Amino acid sequence: MTAVALFGAGGKMGMRLGRNLAGSRFETRHVEVSPAGRDRVKQAFGVACYEAEAALSGAEVVVLAVPDTAVGAVARDLLPKLETGTIVVVLDAAAPHAGHLPERADITYFVTHPCHPPIFNDETDPAAKADHFGGIAAKQHIVNALMQGPEAHYALGEEVARTIWAPVMRSHRITVEQMAILEPGLSETVCATLLDAMREAMEEAISRGVPREAARDFLLGHMNILAAVTFEQVQGVFSDACNKAIVFGKDTILKPDWKRLFEPEEIAESVRRIT
Repeated sequence: MTAVALFGAGGKMGMRLGRNLAGSRFETRHVEVSPAGRDRVKQAFGVACYEAEAALSGAEVVVLAVPDTAVGAVARDLLPKLETGTIVVVLDAAAPHAGHLPERADITYFVTHPCHPPIFNDETDPAAKADHFGGIAAKQHIVNALMQGPEAHYALGEEVARTIWAPVMRSHRITVEQMAILEPGLSETVCATLLDAMREAMEEAISRGVPREAARDFLLGHMNILAAVTFEQVQGVFSDACNKAIVFGKDTILKPDWKRLFEPEEIAESVRRIT
Protein backbone atom coordinates (compact mmCIF):
# COMPACT_ATOMS: atom_id res chain seq x y z
CA MET A 1 0.00 0.00 0.00
CA THR A 2 1.12 3.56 -0.70
CA ALA A 3 1.51 5.45 2.57
CA VAL A 4 -0.21 8.85 2.82
CA ALA A 5 0.50 11.17 5.76
CA LEU A 6 -2.61 13.27 6.36
CA PHE A 7 -1.81 16.44 8.31
CA GLY A 8 -4.75 18.20 9.93
CA ALA A 9 -6.54 14.86 10.03
CA GLY A 10 -8.86 15.83 12.87
CA GLY A 11 -10.09 19.06 11.32
CA LYS A 12 -13.20 19.56 9.21
CA MET A 13 -11.43 18.98 5.90
CA GLY A 14 -9.11 16.32 7.29
CA MET A 15 -12.05 14.25 8.51
CA ARG A 16 -13.69 14.50 5.08
CA LEU A 17 -10.55 13.28 3.36
CA GLY A 18 -9.91 10.61 5.98
CA ARG A 19 -13.30 9.03 5.35
CA ASN A 20 -12.56 8.63 1.64
CA LEU A 21 -8.99 7.45 2.19
CA ALA A 22 -10.25 4.82 4.66
CA GLY A 23 -11.80 2.74 1.90
CA SER A 24 -8.95 3.10 -0.58
CA ARG A 25 -5.70 1.31 -1.39
CA PHE A 26 -3.76 3.97 0.53
CA GLU A 27 -2.37 3.45 4.02
CA THR A 28 -3.47 6.58 5.88
CA ARG A 29 -1.32 7.98 8.65
CA HIS A 30 -3.39 10.55 10.51
CA VAL A 31 -1.51 13.48 12.03
CA GLU A 32 -3.33 15.92 14.31
CA VAL A 33 -1.98 18.28 16.98
CA SER A 34 -5.17 19.12 18.87
CA PRO A 35 -6.50 16.70 21.53
CA ALA A 36 -10.07 17.21 20.28
CA GLY A 37 -9.01 16.41 16.73
CA ARG A 38 -7.17 13.30 17.86
CA ASP A 39 -10.33 12.16 19.63
CA ARG A 40 -12.38 12.70 16.48
CA VAL A 41 -9.97 10.56 14.46
CA LYS A 42 -10.02 7.81 17.10
CA GLN A 43 -13.82 7.78 17.26
CA ALA A 44 -14.32 7.89 13.48
CA PHE A 45 -11.61 5.49 12.31
CA GLY A 46 -10.60 3.53 15.40
CA VAL A 47 -6.94 4.45 15.05
CA ALA A 48 -4.52 6.60 16.99
CA CYS A 49 -2.85 9.56 15.35
CA TYR A 50 0.81 9.44 14.40
CA GLU A 51 3.51 11.79 15.51
CA ALA A 52 4.73 13.82 12.54
CA GLU A 53 8.13 12.20 12.05
CA ALA A 54 6.70 8.67 12.31
CA ALA A 55 4.00 9.51 9.79
CA LEU A 56 6.54 10.91 7.32
CA SER A 57 8.89 7.93 7.48
CA GLY A 58 8.43 6.08 4.20
CA ALA A 59 5.36 8.09 3.20
CA GLU A 60 5.22 8.72 -0.55
CA VAL A 61 2.50 11.36 -0.23
CA VAL A 62 1.88 14.11 2.34
CA VAL A 63 -1.52 15.83 2.29
CA LEU A 64 -1.82 19.22 3.98
CA ALA A 65 -5.45 19.44 5.12
CA VAL A 66 -4.81 22.68 6.98
CA PRO A 67 -6.18 26.24 6.52
CA ASP A 68 -4.72 28.38 3.74
CA THR A 69 -3.18 30.69 6.33
CA ALA A 70 -1.29 27.78 7.92
CA VAL A 71 -0.06 25.96 4.79
CA GLY A 72 3.20 27.92 4.56
CA ALA A 73 4.13 27.50 8.21
CA VAL A 74 3.30 23.78 8.23
CA ALA A 75 5.22 23.21 5.00
CA ARG A 76 8.28 25.05 6.33
CA ASP A 77 8.22 22.94 9.47
CA LEU A 78 7.95 19.70 7.50
CA LEU A 79 10.48 20.54 4.80
CA PRO A 80 13.62 19.24 6.57
CA LYS A 81 11.82 16.01 7.47
CA LEU A 82 10.63 15.09 3.96
CA GLU A 83 12.37 12.34 2.04
CA THR A 84 13.55 13.03 -1.50
CA GLY A 85 10.75 12.43 -4.00
CA THR A 86 7.91 13.01 -1.52
CA ILE A 87 4.71 14.34 -3.10
CA VAL A 88 3.21 17.18 -1.06
CA VAL A 89 -0.48 17.66 -1.85
CA VAL A 90 -2.00 21.08 -1.19
CA LEU A 91 -5.78 21.50 -1.36
CA ASP A 92 -6.02 25.07 -2.65
CA ALA A 93 -4.01 27.28 -5.00
CA ALA A 94 -3.88 30.30 -2.66
CA ALA A 95 -0.76 29.51 -0.63
CA PRO A 96 1.19 28.04 -3.57
CA HIS A 97 0.29 30.99 -5.81
CA ALA A 98 1.29 33.44 -3.08
CA GLY A 99 4.73 31.85 -2.82
CA HIS A 100 4.25 30.43 0.67
CA LEU A 101 5.59 26.98 -0.16
CA PRO A 102 9.29 26.70 0.72
CA GLU A 103 11.78 25.95 -2.04
CA ARG A 104 13.17 22.47 -2.29
CA ALA A 105 13.89 21.05 -5.72
CA ASP A 106 13.83 17.35 -4.83
CA ILE A 107 10.20 17.16 -3.67
CA THR A 108 6.95 17.46 -5.63
CA TYR A 109 4.19 20.01 -5.06
CA PHE A 110 0.79 18.86 -6.34
CA VAL A 111 -2.22 21.17 -5.98
CA THR A 112 -5.81 19.94 -6.21
CA HIS A 113 -9.22 21.44 -5.57
CA PRO A 114 -12.82 20.24 -5.99
CA CYS A 115 -15.25 21.90 -8.39
CA HIS A 116 -18.09 20.76 -6.08
CA PRO A 117 -21.21 19.00 -7.40
CA PRO A 118 -22.69 20.91 -10.37
CA ILE A 119 -26.12 22.50 -10.07
CA PHE A 120 -27.15 20.60 -13.20
CA ASN A 121 -26.76 16.91 -12.41
CA ASP A 122 -28.41 13.50 -12.63
CA GLU A 123 -28.39 12.67 -8.92
CA THR A 124 -31.46 10.78 -7.68
CA ASP A 125 -30.25 9.41 -4.33
CA PRO A 126 -31.33 11.67 -1.44
CA ALA A 127 -27.85 11.52 0.12
CA ALA A 128 -26.28 12.70 -3.13
CA LYS A 129 -28.85 15.46 -3.52
CA ALA A 130 -28.02 16.67 -0.02
CA ASP A 131 -24.24 16.55 -0.64
CA HIS A 132 -23.72 20.12 -1.83
CA PHE A 133 -20.01 20.23 -0.99
CA GLY A 134 -19.10 16.89 -2.58
CA GLY A 135 -16.79 14.14 -1.44
CA ILE A 136 -19.57 12.15 0.23
CA ALA A 137 -22.18 10.91 -2.21
CA ALA A 138 -22.57 13.45 -5.02
CA LYS A 139 -20.39 13.24 -8.12
CA GLN A 140 -18.14 16.20 -8.86
CA HIS A 141 -15.33 17.36 -11.12
CA ILE A 142 -11.88 18.37 -9.85
CA VAL A 143 -8.89 20.45 -10.98
CA ASN A 144 -5.23 19.54 -10.47
CA ALA A 145 -1.83 21.13 -11.04
CA LEU A 146 1.66 19.67 -10.92
CA MET A 147 3.38 22.75 -9.57
CA GLN A 148 6.83 21.15 -9.50
CA GLY A 149 8.25 17.68 -9.72
CA PRO A 150 8.70 14.93 -12.30
CA GLU A 151 5.91 14.31 -14.78
CA ALA A 152 5.65 10.73 -13.54
CA HIS A 153 4.32 12.05 -10.20
CA TYR A 154 1.21 13.52 -11.79
CA ALA A 155 -0.51 10.13 -12.05
CA LEU A 156 -0.11 9.34 -8.34
CA GLY A 157 -1.11 12.87 -7.35
CA GLU A 158 -4.25 12.61 -9.45
CA GLU A 159 -5.06 9.19 -7.99
CA VAL A 160 -4.87 10.66 -4.50
CA ALA A 161 -7.02 13.60 -5.62
CA ARG A 162 -9.65 11.33 -7.15
CA THR A 163 -9.70 9.35 -3.90
CA ILE A 164 -10.04 12.25 -1.47
CA TRP A 165 -12.70 14.05 -3.57
CA ALA A 166 -14.61 10.91 -4.61
CA PRO A 167 -16.89 10.29 -6.39
CA VAL A 168 -15.19 12.15 -9.24
CA MET A 169 -16.31 12.61 -12.83
CA ARG A 170 -13.89 14.75 -14.87
CA SER A 171 -10.40 15.50 -13.60
CA HIS A 172 -8.94 18.62 -15.25
CA ARG A 173 -5.24 19.32 -15.44
CA ILE A 174 -4.43 23.04 -15.24
CA THR A 175 -1.68 25.28 -13.85
CA VAL A 176 -1.48 26.84 -10.40
CA GLU A 177 -1.94 30.26 -12.01
CA GLN A 178 -5.11 29.07 -13.76
CA MET A 179 -6.39 27.57 -10.52
CA ALA A 180 -5.96 30.95 -8.81
CA ILE A 181 -7.99 32.55 -11.61
CA LEU A 182 -10.75 30.04 -10.85
CA GLU A 183 -10.46 30.57 -7.09
CA PRO A 184 -10.52 33.13 -5.59
CA GLY A 185 -11.08 34.97 -8.92
CA LEU A 186 -14.03 33.35 -10.66
CA SER A 187 -15.66 31.40 -7.83
CA GLU A 188 -15.33 33.77 -4.87
CA THR A 189 -14.61 37.32 -5.99
CA VAL A 190 -17.18 37.13 -8.80
CA CYS A 191 -19.62 34.25 -8.23
CA ALA A 192 -19.91 34.42 -4.43
CA THR A 193 -20.17 38.21 -4.55
CA LEU A 194 -22.97 38.19 -7.12
CA LEU A 195 -24.82 35.45 -5.23
CA ASP A 196 -24.56 37.48 -2.03
CA ALA A 197 -25.89 40.49 -3.93
CA MET A 198 -28.83 38.37 -5.13
CA ARG A 199 -29.57 37.39 -1.56
CA GLU A 200 -29.50 41.07 -0.58
CA ALA A 201 -31.82 41.84 -3.49
CA MET A 202 -34.22 39.17 -2.24
CA GLU A 203 -34.17 40.75 1.22
CA GLU A 204 -34.91 44.13 -0.38
CA ALA A 205 -37.92 42.68 -2.18
CA ILE A 206 -39.11 41.20 1.12
CA SER A 207 -38.66 44.55 2.88
CA ARG A 208 -40.95 46.07 0.27
CA GLY A 209 -43.79 43.70 1.09
CA VAL A 210 -43.18 40.50 -0.88
CA PRO A 211 -43.75 37.45 1.37
CA ARG A 212 -40.40 35.82 2.22
CA GLU A 213 -41.33 32.36 1.02
CA ALA A 214 -42.70 33.70 -2.25
CA ALA A 215 -39.60 35.80 -2.87
CA ARG A 216 -37.24 32.90 -2.16
CA ASP A 217 -39.20 30.43 -4.29
CA PHE A 218 -39.42 32.93 -7.14
CA LEU A 219 -35.70 33.78 -7.07
CA LEU A 220 -34.39 30.21 -6.77
CA GLY A 221 -36.70 28.99 -9.52
CA HIS A 222 -35.60 31.76 -11.85
CA MET A 223 -31.95 31.12 -10.99
CA ASN A 224 -32.47 27.55 -12.22
CA ILE A 225 -33.92 28.35 -15.64
CA LEU A 226 -31.90 31.51 -16.22
CA ALA A 227 -28.67 29.63 -15.45
CA ALA A 228 -29.74 26.71 -17.66
CA VAL A 229 -30.19 29.06 -20.62
CA THR A 230 -27.14 31.21 -19.89
CA PHE A 231 -24.76 28.22 -19.59
CA GLU A 232 -26.42 26.35 -22.49
CA GLN A 233 -27.62 23.48 -20.36
CA VAL A 234 -30.86 23.72 -22.33
CA GLN A 235 -31.62 25.18 -25.73
CA GLY A 236 -33.40 28.47 -25.34
CA VAL A 237 -33.17 32.23 -25.50
CA PHE A 238 -34.24 35.05 -23.23
CA SER A 239 -37.17 37.23 -24.13
CA ASP A 240 -36.54 40.69 -25.57
CA ALA A 241 -37.72 42.17 -22.27
CA CYS A 242 -35.24 40.04 -20.31
CA ASN A 243 -32.37 41.00 -22.61
CA LYS A 244 -33.21 44.69 -22.15
CA ALA A 245 -33.30 44.19 -18.38
CA ILE A 246 -29.86 42.54 -18.50
CA VAL A 247 -28.35 45.47 -20.40
CA PHE A 248 -29.84 47.94 -17.93
CA GLY A 249 -28.84 45.78 -14.95
CA LYS A 250 -25.20 45.48 -16.03
CA ASP A 251 -24.91 49.21 -16.58
CA THR A 252 -26.46 49.89 -13.18
CA ILE A 253 -24.93 47.15 -11.03
CA LEU A 254 -21.47 46.44 -12.47
CA LYS A 255 -18.55 48.81 -12.82
CA PRO A 256 -17.43 49.19 -16.46
CA ASP A 257 -13.95 47.83 -15.64
CA TRP A 258 -15.04 44.91 -13.43
CA LYS A 259 -13.14 42.35 -15.54
CA ARG A 260 -9.88 43.84 -14.27
CA LEU A 261 -10.44 41.44 -11.36
CA PHE A 262 -8.86 38.81 -13.61
CA GLU A 263 -5.66 40.74 -14.26
CA PRO A 264 -2.62 38.91 -12.79
CA GLU A 265 -1.89 41.67 -10.29
CA GLU A 266 -5.51 41.66 -9.07
CA ILE A 267 -5.50 37.87 -8.67
CA ALA A 268 -2.20 38.11 -6.76
CA GLU A 269 -3.62 40.77 -4.48
CA SER A 270 -6.77 38.73 -3.88
CA VAL A 271 -4.66 35.71 -2.97
CA ARG A 272 -2.51 37.84 -0.67
CA ARG A 273 -5.58 39.01 1.25
CA ILE A 274 -6.71 35.50 2.08
CA THR A 275 -3.33 34.00 2.96
